[in-house]
Amino acid sequence: MSDNANKKEEYVDRSSIQTNTKVRSAKSAKLMANVANWVTFCVMVVLSVGWITPIFLIVMNSFKKKLAIREGKGMAFDLLTKESFTGWSNYVEGAEKVGMRSAIINSAIITVCAVICLVLFTSMTAWFITRVKSKLTSVIYYLFVFSMVVPFQMVMYTMSSLANMLHLNSVIGLIILYVGFGAGMCVFLFSGFVKAIPFDVEEAAMIDGCTPVQTFFRIVLPMLKPTCITVAILQTMWVWNDYLLPKLVLPTEVKTIPIAIDACTGSHGVKNLGWLMAMLVIAIVPIIVFYLSCQKYIIKGVAAGAVKG
Repeated sequence: MSDNANKKEEYVDRSSIQTNTKVRSAKSAKLMANVANWVTFCVMVVLSVGWITPIFLIVMNSFKKKLAIREGKGMAFDLLTKESFTGWSNYVEGAEKVGMRSAIINSAIITVCAVICLVLFTSMTAWFITRVKSKLTSVIYYLFVFSMVVPFQMVMYTMSSLANMLHLNSVIGLIILYVGFGAGMCVFLFSGFVKAIPFDVEEAAMIDGCTPVQTFFRIVLPMLKPTCITVAILQTMWVWNDYLLPKLVLPTEVKTIPIAIDACTGSHGVKNLGWLMAMLVIAIVPIIVFYLSCQKYIIKGVAAGAVKG
């Protein structure tokens, strides 16, 4: 009886030790997870502050007097005071001086038209080259992909000369150029998503009497909504903020927002930093609002467009 009792005691002791070990392991794992979460949170806070600080400085300095912002003096980091505050004068005077109103109209027209054309035409192109399997469509697809690899600086001088020859040095011509330069990435994203769409859905639509055009606009395009929004966001941010292509193509009297901001720099490199900061705020606020309102679709659309068929 004593041997059995000893064995039971040993078994109970081992079980309790194992239970205690498991509890300690679970507690240590939970502690490590909490520590990792806090470290990640602190790192994200630091990175967020690092990203937000320049925007805060731009907004703050846009309300300072010209003499309160001196390049190389470090005064741009000084907080706003009653003596340095100038109200909305930088916005009003700067906008009148550089012609910001016409620049906003031009940028809005170019961005909206270019993005609509990119989303519509490249989605149709991607659907065609994905569903029609042939050597020609394969060549077309890889040409689009190859265009993503070629840096713009390699073709900008040839492109500007060709644009002058074809009379594309206008707002409409610039829209056509943006569609050409942005088509590569758009077709790549749309093609990956179209490959993930079951072909049975399109066959069912065709059996019901839909033409190819009706099938695309009624069946395929609604399913492409996440990628359409992603493409629209990415292309809007690019076209709205682009400086080099409008500078090379457009005549001097036609300005977009980045070119108008560059006009804040006067002769001999003299800058009115108050005007410059105010014009930067005008430029970044619309794109930030647009991005924040649609950001939830970016990762979803990119992940869907990266699916391999």
